[in-house]
Amino acid sequence: MSDSQPITYRVIPSRPAAHVFAVELSIADPGTGPVTLSLPAWIPGSYMIRDFARNIVAIAAADASGAVSMQKLDKQTWRLTPGGGVLVIRYEVYAWELTVRAAHLDRTHGYFNGPSLFLRVQGRDAEPCRVELSPPTDPECTDWRLATSLARAGAAPWGFGSYRADDYDDLIDHPVEMGRFEVVDFMVGGVPHWLVLSGRQRADLERLRTDLAPICAEHAALFGELPVDRYLFLTQVVGDGYGGLEHRFSSSLLCSRDDLPAAHPDTAPEPDAAGAEGDYRRFLALCSHEYFHLWNVKRIRPAAFLDGGLEREAYTRLLWAFEGITSYYDDLALVRSHRVDAKGYLEALAETLTKVLRNPGRLKQTCAESSFDAWTRFYKQDENAPNAIVSYYGKGAMAALALDLTIRRDTGGQRSLDDLMRALWQRHGRTGVGVPERGIEALAKEVTGLDLDGFFAQALDTAEDLDLPALLATAGVQMRLRPARAAKDLGNVADDFEPLAPVSAIGVRLAAGGEAKIAVVLDHRPAQQAGLAAGDLIIAIDGLRVDGGNAGKRLRALPIGEPVRVHAFRRDELMEFELTPAQAPADVCELRLDDKAPAKVLKRRRAWLTGKA
Repeated sequence: MSDSQPITYRVIPSRPAAHVFAVELSIADPGTGPVTLSLPAWIPGSYMIRDFARNIVAIAAADASGAVSMQKLDKQTWRLTPGGGVLVIRYEVYAWELTVRAAHLDRTHGYFNGPSLFLRVQGRDAEPCRVELSPPTDPECTDWRLATSLARAGAAPWGFGSYRADDYDDLIDHPVEMGRFEVVDFMVGGVPHWLVLSGRQRADLERLRTDLAPICAEHAALFGELPVDRYLFLTQVVGDGYGGLEHRFSSSLLCSRDDLPAAHPDTAPEPDAAGAEGDYRRFLALCSHEYFHLWNVKRIRPAAFLDGGLEREAYTRLLWAFEGITSYYDDLALVRSHRVDAKGYLEALAETLTKVLRNPGRLKQTCAESSFDAWTRFYKQDENAPNAIVSYYGKGAMAALALDLTIRRDTGGQRSLDDLMRALWQRHGRTGVGVPERGIEALAKEVTGLDLDGFFAQALDTAEDLDLPALLATAGVQMRLRPARAAKDLGNVADDFEPLAPVSAIGVRLAAGGEAKIAVVLDHRPAQQAGLAAGDLIIAIDGLRVDGGNAGKRLRALPIGEPVRVHAFRRDELMEFELTPAQAPADVCELRLDDKAPAKVLKRRRAWLTGKA
């Protein structure tokens, strides 16, 4: 390896069939004292300790004097004392996690995030480094290309070769995809953007180009500038998957094939009234979400993340804003960029609200607590999670919606959440100064001139439901809650609110599959009171056999208030329960556009949905 840079990394997809990357770290001037190396325990944007070092299956070091012994200090840290000359550490990393957070390698493609592969040379984080990305030697992979937002240092576009990073933080913030992929290119404000699609798909590439460019432009217009000279969407297409992770010059996405627009109109699903089909709308919202993070999280950052490292948890109560506000704007940008109409946006909003309202945990955990406890509760959910916690994505988006509508109402439309986001960008994003734990609340009052103490106290520090029906009414949208009509009923938009009929429920959620296996038992509902538990396998209801295909329908058809016998296996024991179905709670959001609202209300709605006064 060349010594032109003091620190050089080389990554080789050495054994794709065994899912192993080989990595070489070369330190040209290690000095004469001890050298300490470590691998991050978590990746920025995903707040759980992942212990990436557990995937290192072999590691050794050598220099001009020969082999150098390595002392392991803890689960992710090594110390060694070189004898002279260039110090080279060679190690192998097992990569078989198909997510946006780690590393994955087989004969179809390779992918990795920097924290999964790149050892940190402690004390030298600020030094630039070179990255040599080598092609696989496996004969089945000789036609692979490479996609990354790393700055090229000799490598051809979409090619293996030399890249560079300004420092360690920069090094680990550019995911890498290698394999066979298609590229969609477009410009936003004179800046080149690319969407890379890996995996089997037959998407309408031109439609993706047509839709993504205005969404990105909408976000750039909100903040008044685009702080990058390039941007890359890395997208892994699978049969069933969903996820995203933000980076400073790129994002990693995981999506289902059905979420992409079909290339052939005769096989495409019927568009809904909003323009983009429901599944495709979900993909556009995912791209929108990660792109908004280009400002909010990657540059406007909590002070807690600037002060902490990647070796241990970094606690903050602000994830409700950094993820929740982002979740609010991801769908809002679709209507502002004319990718969906007002009805389509309200459909997405109804789904967001319903996902929060259908879980009893929203009444137990506050937004601030959800943010702070992400490390141990949100990312480590069990069967009781719906009863105990709330998502800072969903409830944070509800808080952002309520904050936006409150500001618009109380300032007569002169200010909005948009103004707060621009102020955050100027004060924290452009300067790199971290946001204090109460900084967003203080800046909101400064920008709007409103006394928002009561609002923030309720929205962030209590588990009370916000009065969204009243706030939405100030923007010409009517909201009501109704019982769920099916297991996956996530709300809707109506032309008129129809009379509601009572719906039976026992308070369970069944796992997907051929068996009627209970995944969740909701608090204080008939199933829990009768003694049913998560994991129980229901085999009969009222003396009739059921399975995963008909159990949900049978349960919803039970008469309210009439006792019924349920037979279920708990492990290998047959058990009998008697329960009395109750009326299903009204926890599904239904919205409608109120076009007969006063003119000033309709004007406020136009400003909200267009982003223009």
